[in-house]
Amino acid sequence: MATGASNPLGPIVGGSTARRPSPATKLTGRYITMVGLSPKHVEAFYPHLSGHENAHLWDYMGDGPFYDIADFRANVEAKAVSKDPVFWAIIPSDQPLSANGSDNIVGAASLMRIDTNNRCIEVGTIMFSPQLQRTHAATEAMYLLAKHAFEDLGYRRYEWKCNALNAPSRRAALRLGFTFEGIFRKHMVVKGRNRDTAWYAMVDDEWPEVKRALEAWLNPANFDEHGIQLQRLEEMRK
Repeated sequence: MATGASNPLGPIVGGSTARRPSPATKLTGRYITMVGLSPKHVEAFYPHLSGHENAHLWDYMGDGPFYDIADFRANVEAKAVSKDPVFWAIIPSDQPLSANGSDNIVGAASLMRIDTNNRCIEVGTIMFSPQLQRTHAATEAMYLLAKHAFEDLGYRRYEWKCNALNAPSRRAALRLGFTFEGIFRKHMVVKGRNRDTAWYAMVDDEWPEVKRALEAWLNPANFDEHGIQLQRLEEMRK
């Protein structure tokens, strides 16, 4: 029998919708600069990711591998004009840098699945060259995108999704401060193969502490004269 009692409801969400990311926005850190991915980046980026020796880099990606620069150019041209995902090129700050970063690009990443009404966005299609992997710069790229999403664009939820078999990506999500939320079984078919997807996220309430730890880890004082970390990022959140 109905009692007329009200059902539990979530708290009221104030504020306006989030803003859409734009590749025209330049993100600048201590170790890297991020600019909108452009066809002008193809010549410098292609050698880092192409050929049979780099084919494994594409195992968990929706595209690639690339053995022909013309195919890679077409791929980058499509990404450069995409509205969702929105792609940035990653350029080391200690390397020669032209106005558009065309002379040295070692990685790319995007903000995607953009939901401005619910203020939810995902970081994804992350392609780090071997030169960029497991470096200060790689961590800073993830820091800059998260900071941009929460503080500049006004998102409440920041997601990370990957193939459940992709152990390095899953470790990276936890290291960066994302929370594991579960496995979506038979979520996608990618390159003709099943993909169970591991879901991770951080929310705006958690960002200040995640940000504090990331900034402390990225501080040069956290590294010795050989560039070896003195304290792990996970330890800085404890």
